[in-house]
Parts: sequence; C-alpha cells; structure tokens
Amino acid sequence: MPTPIKGAIKSGSAVSRSGAVSYVRFSDKLTASITDIAKIIEQHKEMIDSIQEVAIELTGSIGSLHTLTVKYARTANQILDVLLPILKNLPLIPRNVMQMLVNLESLTQKIIDNEKSTTKTITDVQSGLKTGDANKLKAHAGQLQAVTKTITAIIPKA
Repeated sequence: MPTPIKGAIKSGSAVSRSGAVSYVRFSDKLTASITDIAKIIEQHKEMIDSIQEVAIELTGSIGSLHTLTVKYARTANQILDVLLPILKNLPLIPRNVMQMLVNLESLTQKIIDNEKSTTKTITDVQSGLKTGDANKLKAHAGQLQAVTKTITAIIPKA
C-alpha cells in the first residue's frame, strides 16, 4: 500500500511539510475544463439551436424540391418515352433537336434512378437533426456529399 503524503490538501494540490506543491489533481483540471465547456455551450446555446432549426428547415425544403423534381421528371420521361420513337422516324426533326430530346430523356431517367437513395439520405439527415443524433449525422455526411455530387453531375453544363 502506498505511503500517503503527509500534510494538508489545499485546492486540489497535495502540499508537503515544506509547503511545496507536489502535484495537481487530474480531477480538478478536468472539472475546470468541463465547467469551461459548459459555459461556452450555454453562451452559444441560442446560436447552436438556431443552426439546428435552419438545418431542419433546409432539409425539409430540399426534400420538397426533390419530390417536385422527381414528379416532373417522371412526367417528362413518360412523354419522351412515347414521343422519341415517333420523332426518330420523322425526317422533319433536325438532328440537334433529336439529340436534345434524347439528352433530356437521359437526364430525367438519372433523376428517377437516384430518387430512392436521395430520399433516404434526406430523411435520415432530417431525422438525425430532429433527434440531435450526432452519430446519425456523421454517418450520413458522406451520403449527403454523394447526393450533391450526383445532382451536380446531372446538371447540364452551360
């Protein structure tokens, strides 16, 4: 069994008979750090909560835009599926117009093909924001980046 240091304990430090401090307690340092962190969080509570609320609204808006985009992509795709075979056989349609319609059909199909994964990612991110689940948000950060990359790749270059 270790031999205790003789002398009084004052404010987290052990003091020897000569009055010299022999060590600082880890628990006192950690308690001070935790107290500082708690103060910082409390000082910035309103900003943290506002960021969360804005993020929830943004994911809701993105989800609504995504739903709208998919709805109109499906409609356009259905129209193009009927028109393209007919237009291909008409000599009156210029080649560049046909190519534009083929590209449009490809674009709408890409939007439709990505619907399920995009919807899941948006829903999961919004759920993580609403429940304050940082692990869920971390897990979906990469997926959200992939969704952004996919959407960016679909956008036609000007």
